[in-house]
Amino acid sequence: MDISRDHPLRRLFESLVYRTFAESVRMPDPEVARYVADILTRFVHMDNAYRLRDARGRRLEEVAEMLMEGDVRLNARSFSREREVHKHIGDFTLFWTGVYPEALRLLRAAWRKDHLVDYVDQGRKSYYIASTFDYGDYRDEARTLRKLSEWFEYCTYGLSLVRQEWERLGDPREQQFRRLLGE
Repeated sequence: MDISRDHPLRRLFESLVYRTFAESVRMPDPEVARYVADILTRFVHMDNAYRLRDARGRRLEEVAEMLMEGDVRLNARSFSREREVHKHIGDFTLFWTGVYPEALRLLRAAWRKDHLVDYVDQGRKSYYIASTFDYGDYRDEARTLRKLSEWFEYCTYGLSLVRQEWERLGDPREQQFRRLLGE
């Protein structure tokens, strides 16, 4: 399910990401901020976080499975599929490491295939792989994906601050304080 460009939730995420990345992370890159806000907006629906399917239609829930699906030597049907999967792995790992790092304990539990997957390292690598598709329709986004690869840890930190901000927005004491300030 897509959320429209003018939906209030998208505008909230864009505002929080732009401000936090520019002021707190010192990364005032509008392309990266727009892309990261879009991840938050898309992943509001967890079906989008887990949208990848294998050839049999089975939902891929672990990065290890996604890596096999995204390798043209194994399961990827085309180089476009390889790019799509690696871009998604970057988005998936950035989301979990930045927004909900406490979930990594479960996502990387000893009984899971992701037990040995370093989400930060793999996210950085997957964004880099996706960024190497820098031709045709992929050219414009390739630059942003390369930046996400290079700045992965900064984006993770920025997303943790964005989460703190949106949690503060729901705090009744914060809402009362904003009313007193006239915001």
